[in-house]
Amino acid sequence: MNHMEIKKGDTVIVLSGKNKGKKGKVLTALPAKEAVVVEGINFATRHVRPKRQGDQGGIIKQEAPLRVCKVMRVCPKCDKPTRAKHTILEGGEKVRVCMHCGETI
Repeated sequence: MNHMEIKKGDTVIVLSGKNKGKKGKVLTALPAKEAVVVEGINFATRHVRPKRQGDQGGIIKQEAPLRVCKVMRVCPKCDKPTRAKHTILEGGEKVRVCMHCGETI
C-alpha cells in the first residue's frame, strides 16, 4: 500500500488539466490507486441501469478520481498551496504543519 500525504477532508487545488486552478474538498482518498476524489471537480458521465423494477435509470454526472500528483493541499489559515512538514508535539502527537505560516493543518 502506498503512502499519501493528502487525506479525506483536506482542501486541495488542482495544478494541471482542464480543472486547473479550481479548489475543492477531498471526498475520498484512494491510496492503492494514488488518486483522490475532489468535490465538484473532474465530472464523468455515467450511464446507470435501473437496479430493481421501478427504479430510475439514466445518465448522471459524477466526480471521478484525480491523480494525487495533480493536486496540492491548501493551508486553511493562509489559503496558499503548500506541502506539509511533520512535527511531533510535546504530548507525542504527530501533526502536519504549513510550510508558509507554521499553522497546523
